[in-house]
Amino acid sequence: MLRVSASLAALVVSSASAAGLDDITNREAVNGLKQALTNGAQAAVAKLGKENGFYGDSRIRIPLPSSMKSAEAVMHSIGMGKQADDLVLRMNRAAEAAVPQAKPLLVDAAKKMTVQDAKGILTGGQDSATQYFKRTTSEPLAKQFKPIVVKAMAKVKLAEKYDEIAASGAKFGLVKEEDANLEDYVTRKALDGLFVGIADEEKKIRENPKAAASSIVKKVFGALAK
Repeated sequence: MLRVSASLAALVVSSASAAGLDDITNREAVNGLKQALTNGAQAAVAKLGKENGFYGDSRIRIPLPSSMKSAEAVMHSIGMGKQADDLVLRMNRAAEAAVPQAKPLLVDAAKKMTVQDAKGILTGGQDSATQYFKRTTSEPLAKQFKPIVVKAMAKVKLAEKYDEIAASGAKFGLVKEEDANLEDYVTRKALDGLFVGIADEEKKIRENPKAAASSIVKKVFGALAK
């Protein structure tokens, strides 16, 4: 069996400790990364796929599109502020409802990671694992999220009004075409938020591998951290 020092280790970032990696095989490195990615993805889904997972986090809370801010201000000025705020709340609730469906796809992507993928993650930047998930799951996740978002938004009376106003604005260049449909917008923002959550988990593992539950994750990332 090839040693990491002869293959993967030869490609890792200069800050990695060759001495620490000498005792890790290619198989261990790949298995460690798979375990780390699975753990991180599951933790992100658990955190975001619950009430206030999005709405309670100012970094990923889904607002009305910036191009709709003027319309939102008008709604507040004419006594419709509660309706506007309720729309924002329900947009985030829709995202929270969709995120749990991401778990099977994320876990599957982690399991299918190849040695070449592992090399890319080991030699990539601090968010290389997150970028791997983005590359391999964004398209199928969007397809899974959309029906859930549509269902969750069905009871929002302002949704149709949003689409009507946004579509009109898009014709005159006041609203981005990609933001003209509420469900599409929420679906896209839900994905953005999910990957922020995965990046958070990746950062935790890289900064403190000793806290990882799996011994192989500790071994691989611990060596890289030296």
